[in-house]
Amino acid sequence: MIHTVIFDMDGVIVDTEPVHHYAYQQHFKELNISVTDEIYASFTGNSTRNVFQKLKNLYALDQDVESLILRKRHLFNDAFDSKPDLFLIDGVENLIKDLFHNDFQLIVASSASKSTINKVFNRFHLHPYFSHIVSGEDFPQSKPHPAIFEYAANLSIHPKDNCIVIEDSTNGVIASKAAGIYCLGYRSENSKNQDLSLANQIISNFNEIDAQKIRLIKQI
Repeated sequence: MIHTVIFDMDGVIVDTEPVHHYAYQQHFKELNISVTDEIYASFTGNSTRNVFQKLKNLYALDQDVESLILRKRHLFNDAFDSKPDLFLIDGVENLIKDLFHNDFQLIVASSASKSTINKVFNRFHLHPYFSHIVSGEDFPQSKPHPAIFEYAANLSIHPKDNCIVIEDSTNGVIASKAAGIYCLGYRSENSKNQDLSLANQIISNFNEIDAQKIRLIKQI
């Protein structure tokens, strides 16, 4: 039986992608580089550090990675604080509360920075429901590397076989499967061009699942 649910954040709990996209595009203009939609889509599920490491190699940028991260984070924070139309994904708040009140352990494992995760959690009052926050900035390799999910599963008070991951990205699904954890793929309208075919189960709406249904998921 499942007792721990590991949530991705962007695209699963909240859609901050438009804010990230705006911040990145502003930064790309400042750097005078042209990043195609295809290249940008390939960054989904990567930490900001890994994105800029790749951009630095692709475009031979002179700036060091730390400076690039700080500038993009500044642009993101400005946009985040001024954006009124930022909402939780439909149905996810009810799911989180349902799981919590049915004694599930909830962990977030996101490629986002700790500061971004905390901004979202503070804005939507999510801290009481989650036992741990795991940020991709603490790992040298981003999803699809499984390290972040392996670490999250180790934080669970239950064995890995009693955990599932909820993900909306190609890289996240691959990472979950590589970590040997059942993956529930969420086909988000906000996450474009993502291949969830490796997920054990795919849903398009959080109303399709609840604590009882998740509890009875059998690991494969």
